[in-house]
Amino acid sequence: MSSSTAITPVKISLTGGDYYTLWAPQWREHGSEWQAFLGDDTSVFVFDTPAEMLVFLESGADHDLTAHPKWESFAARGEDRVVPREKESYDIIGAPAYLAERPSYENVTTVAAAVRMARSLATVTSAEDAVVFFASHSILNNLERGPEHYAGEPGMDEWTGLGRVVLANWKKVVTALDEQVSTPDFDETAVDDARARIDAAVAAAAAAREEAEAKRKEKEAAADPYDSSPWAAAGIDPVRVTIDGSTLYTLRTYYEGAPVFLGRYGEIFTFNNSKTLVRWMIGDHSHDLERFSTWEDLLTLANAGELEVEVHADNSYSFAGIAEDIEKGVDAVDTDQMARAYELMADAADWAGDDSINSFFLANPRMQDYISYMIGSSETSGYTPTPPFTDRAEGWKEMEQLLVKRFSRS
Repeated sequence: MSSSTAITPVKISLTGGDYYTLWAPQWREHGSEWQAFLGDDTSVFVFDTPAEMLVFLESGADHDLTAHPKWESFAARGEDRVVPREKESYDIIGAPAYLAERPSYENVTTVAAAVRMARSLATVTSAEDAVVFFASHSILNNLERGPEHYAGEPGMDEWTGLGRVVLANWKKVVTALDEQVSTPDFDETAVDDARARIDAAVAAAAAAREEAEAKRKEKEAAADPYDSSPWAAAGIDPVRVTIDGSTLYTLRTYYEGAPVFLGRYGEIFTFNNSKTLVRWMIGDHSHDLERFSTWEDLLTLANAGELEVEVHADNSYSFAGIAEDIEKGVDAVDTDQMARAYELMADAADWAGDDSINSFFLANPRMQDYISYMIGSSETSGYTPTPPFTDRAEGWKEMEQLLVKRFSRS
């Protein structure tokens, strides 16, 4: 036994007014298709309010839906399980009035819903006049095509013809359906209590939705747009470096924790602008990033003209003014800027597999102590930088040049 759809509360408008009941759209069971309403072998049960229906359901009275494969799941839901959503409202008696208007989205969808519900009621209850009407007028089926079907002169003609068909027969259809609904007995004294419980459940559900929406928006606002970029998906990031009065672009990834740059044999390929970088990617070049499978994903986008360089803030490095600030004194240096710049130097040396940084520090031990102190390394025990800082500024410039010498500009 299986079910493809749930039991849902609905509001249907017939001659007697607006009624509430439960509807189980088609489901399959033992190879056959079924649909049902809250009711028994004689009629569909309807109520003037959701509260009345809840009281009836809680009374334990017999009805056909208890045999539905999803009934236990439905019955275990909160008291608001009997309240229809706005779209589950079916104005059967009012359908002709909508057909008298132009085939707008609202009018077509409202009539389509009313016809759909009327057909289901007719089928389940075997309301003869209604069953015959639906079987005899295939023009009704086109309502499911939507308002676009009635666009233009041919569509308008069909809409007018549909209106004539319904106007001539709808009263008989509605009368046949009126005869198939009834209101079973329920405890009227319990209705007020049920209404209060429903209102509380509806309010709680609304509050839960608001909270969920607020969390969704908060998460959305906190999300980094870069995470949805093709670069993030490929795990290969554009890098922007401002140094020596120029701004350069390259690419970098990390493999097993080690940096890998766009380049080869210790030479980092850099570009004066991002568009040049993308154009270069399309060409046939050898470099260390081509061994990664996601490189092809980026090439596909580049060849299609759909790849734009996006540089995350974490991958933007500026060396501007650091040497000058070092000479001014410890407090003048932006230590975050320095730490990030040093990170790029270390990454480049790491990838190149040489000892340029270590060799420089061996030749300038006080410079290593200075940088360790400034970026908060634990290796500066007992060291405090003292002026003058001219030699530190010159040392930093030498380190910058070690990096710049790796760049191959295009």
